[in-house]
Amino acid sequence: MARPVLHDYFRSSASYRVRIALNLKGVAYDQQMVNLVSGEQRGESYRALNPQGFVPALEIDGQLLTQSLAIIVYLDQKFPEPRLMPADPADGAHVRAMAMTIACDIHPLNNLRVLKYLGGELGIGEAARDEWYRHWIAEGLAALETMAAPRAGAYLFGESPTVADICLVPQLYNARRFSVPLDAYPTLLRADETASADPAFAAAHPDRQEQPR
Repeated sequence: MARPVLHDYFRSSASYRVRIALNLKGVAYDQQMVNLVSGEQRGESYRALNPQGFVPALEIDGQLLTQSLAIIVYLDQKFPEPRLMPADPADGAHVRAMAMTIACDIHPLNNLRVLKYLGGELGIGEAARDEWYRHWIAEGLAALETMAAPRAGAYLFGESPTVADICLVPQLYNARRFSVPLDAYPTLLRADETASADPAFAAAHPDRQEQPR
């Protein structure tokens, strides 16, 4: 059976999430890098694969899967161990809410295409764009800290990684790139430190991926 192929970009938060999930599940895969900075994702060949022109896209089991959270749910159902979602419905809803706070509320306002549009079509300068970035991250992380703190352990929920941690680690990586102050989020920092020490998370780090030449 052919190995899965992940269409990837080293700094893409969404791709970073899927790399972590694949590693946690012990699924070996090949990478096909898509250079987002040069616009390769908008080319005809990649659009034929994924009409949205986004990464990640995962070819697995004869399927082409897109959208990071959908891919992670697929992997969790296909490879049941270790679980990335709690079995209890209420716990599962709590974990998904934390993951979606990042993936649906914070990240879409700060991804590359939005920043390019702000700087290009709208003519907003770099300093203002960076302030936009920091504002939405800080607002989202403050809410996430409050959500996570009552039920967190070493991770955002309990003592093992979930999809919430899979979303958190890439988001904090990006926050640090843009010099977002993080001291106000001790629960998030504890979970990030715990997760980042896990080899599955560490191997997915952007610095350990192929980078565009």
